[in-house]
Amino acid sequence: MKRAKITIVGAGFVGATAAHWAAAAELGDIVLVDVPQVGDMPKGKALDLYESAPIAGFDCKITGANGYEETAGSDVVVITAGVARKPGMSRDDLLNINTGIVKSVAEQVGKYSPSAVLIVVSNPLDAMVYVAWKASGLPTHRVVGQAGVLDTARFRTFLSMELGVSVEDVSALLMGGHGDTMVPLPRYASVGGIPVTQLIPKDRLDQIVQRARDGGAEIVNLLKTGSAYYAPGAAVVQMVEAIIRDKKRVLPCAAYCDKEYGVGGYFVGVPIVLGTAGVEKVIEVELDAVERASFEKSVAAVKDLVKALKL
Repeated sequence: MKRAKITIVGAGFVGATAAHWAAAAELGDIVLVDVPQVGDMPKGKALDLYESAPIAGFDCKITGANGYEETAGSDVVVITAGVARKPGMSRDDLLNINTGIVKSVAEQVGKYSPSAVLIVVSNPLDAMVYVAWKASGLPTHRVVGQAGVLDTARFRTFLSMELGVSVEDVSALLMGGHGDTMVPLPRYASVGGIPVTQLIPKDRLDQIVQRARDGGAEIVNLLKTGSAYYAPGAAVVQMVEAIIRDKKRVLPCAAYCDKEYGVGGYFVGVPIVLGTAGVEKVIEVELDAVERASFEKSVAAVKDLVKALKL
């Protein structure tokens, strides 16, 4: 049986950690790519990870590259490339810089792996998924953004910590854009099937929801000189596994919505069925008036980002 081929573009902390998680799960052969300006760094990281195979007991090839020829025919391509927002950098600065990076990468993905499913991790996430779709030429169902899996994992972690229960028994759902306007939905969160609204007082639950919204910033503030990468890397690989193994996972991801939720042609965080074909279905859940208003506010923020793009 032919092994799957996974390309990860961006060999920084998130990309390299995703490669580590993917190798440990034996999801397929991995190509780790970064720009020529970083020299042999992706090759060094790839070789180091490959040399751990006899110890960790996984059997897949891992190579590093500065170009895209070695990525040809990939089944899944993950884009983590881009710069993080720095002090004094405006949102527009970040948007313009990462638009150029993601556009360039996505064009190469479309050229060398036209049958791939493309997962975007670069920020600002919802706008960058849109850029990748336009630049790659791939159909909408094969372009998807990773944000909701990470945000939901944070929400589930905080609920687990609050209740002193296993994270395995906590399920939760978030929707909308990735960032300040994300919409955690406590009404759809449960522990062993028990709604969390029956287990946690509303004022305390509101605090946990806010902590989930601020999850990335909390890590940045603690690290001082970087941002999260273990959980983002793991979130990417959960999506990669769903695609490679056709698991039909129901996951919150940034997916293209037109008539769905009345979005009108943008990528936003919604629950989807994720399998070999990519986004196989967008699941529309019922939202009450408050949830709907929050979601529409989040979608409006995504639309503003997309309108500011210079493609």
